[in-house]
Amino acid sequence: MKNLILGINAYHGDASACLLRDGELIAAAEEERFKRIKHWAGFPTEAIRYCLQQANATVEELDHIAINRDPYANIVRKAIYVLTKKPDFNYIAKRISNRGNVKDILQTLANEFRVPANKLKAKQHYINHHQAHVASSFLVSPFNRAAVVSVDGFGDFESTIWGTGLGSQITVTDHIYFPHSLGIFYSAMTQYLGFPHYGDEYKIMGLAPYGNPIEIEKIRKIVNLHDNGKFSLNLNYFNHHRKNVAMEWEGGEPKIAALYSSELEQLLGKARGQSEPLTDYHKNIAAATQSMYEETFFHVLRHIARQTKEKNLTISGGCAMNSVANGKIYEQTDFKNVYIQSAAGDAGGAIGAAFLVWNQRLSKPRTFQMNHSYWGPAYDSEAITRIIDAAETDLARQGCKVRNIADEQVLCKETAIAISEGKVIGWFQGRMEWGPRALGNRSILGDPRRADMKEILNLKIKKRESFRPFAPSILRSEVSQWFETDVDVPFMLQVLQIKLEKRKEIPAVTHVNGSGRLQTVEESQNPRYYRLIQSFKEITQVPILLNTSFNENEPVVCSPEQALNCFLRTNMDVLVLGNYFICRN
Repeated sequence: MKNLILGINAYHGDASACLLRDGELIAAAEEERFKRIKHWAGFPTEAIRYCLQQANATVEELDHIAINRDPYANIVRKAIYVLTKKPDFNYIAKRISNRGNVKDILQTLANEFRVPANKLKAKQHYINHHQAHVASSFLVSPFNRAAVVSVDGFGDFESTIWGTGLGSQITVTDHIYFPHSLGIFYSAMTQYLGFPHYGDEYKIMGLAPYGNPIEIEKIRKIVNLHDNGKFSLNLNYFNHHRKNVAMEWEGGEPKIAALYSSELEQLLGKARGQSEPLTDYHKNIAAATQSMYEETFFHVLRHIARQTKEKNLTISGGCAMNSVANGKIYEQTDFKNVYIQSAAGDAGGAIGAAFLVWNQRLSKPRTFQMNHSYWGPAYDSEAITRIIDAAETDLARQGCKVRNIADEQVLCKETAIAISEGKVIGWFQGRMEWGPRALGNRSILGDPRRADMKEILNLKIKKRESFRPFAPSILRSEVSQWFETDVDVPFMLQVLQIKLEKRKEIPAVTHVNGSGRLQTVEESQNPRYYRLIQSFKEITQVPILLNTSFNENEPVVCSPEQALNCFLRTNMDVLVLGNYFICRN
């Protein structure tokens, strides 16, 4: 058996696992896909089980276990903070408890897999949270050298770090420590605007284009910019530094208490309730929040560019999911090339921890580059056939016609025709995506030319807020014809401006400000999805599909059973499950 490294993100939102064999990624998945609870926190038992099965390995055969937390990181700073600031006792108790969980990973692994702890030979490695973040992008990027930055909520008492990567080495040159955090600012504003759930920040990003940032001067009182790329929060407007707002997970669902203080409501007015209507004022606050985020983000990046003189940049951390800001990096900074790994948030820390052990602690050269996101479970045709046979009665009850189309060209053409006719398609193929974005294997697809497609999907399928946008998947060779910036965006993590004359052709994926969160698709990355888009282009002359995640207010579907269940309980018109074409009459 070759050298096996298990990387995990545990006891935090978006728990996950990955497995390396001799420095090559074998598998990676988030626990939420198996537990079916969004952003599942805790120990990623099922994700680990999947990774081991994919490698045909057992826990006893693991050589190293890397976790993206270090209980000893910044311990002096933590002690000084507790002694001088005297935070709430529950704040301290929660962190002590969490630290104990992290230190007992080997015993937990033995318990979960029912093996004696003394049978586990793996060496355990604690990796600083933000160093795991920067490693998660740089060490799998196409760059031999780059500026590196992680911008997040918090991890190991830090919120932001930056430095440089060269070969297999990463040098951190600066930090921003607790309690100052750009991620906490954005999360607090998300809560203030009536979106209380962990991970709701993307809703503010989607709402912001509907507003005008006229309240920006109020928001500038909340975040202060300093020399040398630094920033700080006006802590009068926050609770996280003085009360117990540590993450909780009940049944695996991460929850976090109110991060904003009563002073914020004095500044901005009463916080919006979750069920209250969204007013123009709320939209303006969302726009100002996004503007303030971008001011701060580019303040940091411009300093890093000046300091490092690098033209390549890798970004990681939860804030790296702010695709609107990411799309402006080329115009707002001197960086020419950007790489953001598909699971840039905390789930991706599992990969960063694993590769940091391989490339740095074991001094192995870099040989792996992540140019696609398909690292999750796949299901063969026999498994899919069994599932469809078992659902025969339910399918018949809903008047579904089932065909097995073995010829991929015919399958893609039939699907493209259905999309061009305005049908909503569930598309389930190959290995599940790694990261939060559906990138053509666990996707719901529609016609981007239909102005009503966004409303159809939001009301009948996704059952979510009407302002939420959908993404265009576009053939890589066609980007320059449709977008103002011609770059690779394989992981749907940058929003770019659609050319003015093209916006009216694809209204379903064009944001109100003329932008789109695109996914570029190359045949080498996903051959079947590429051929589907190509087939749609041959019919319509448009090389773009509307793409959104295959789910209904739940984690993205993982298995064929989940895909079929989602199809049957929603108003989807067609389900393409492997080679099966299932159509409602």
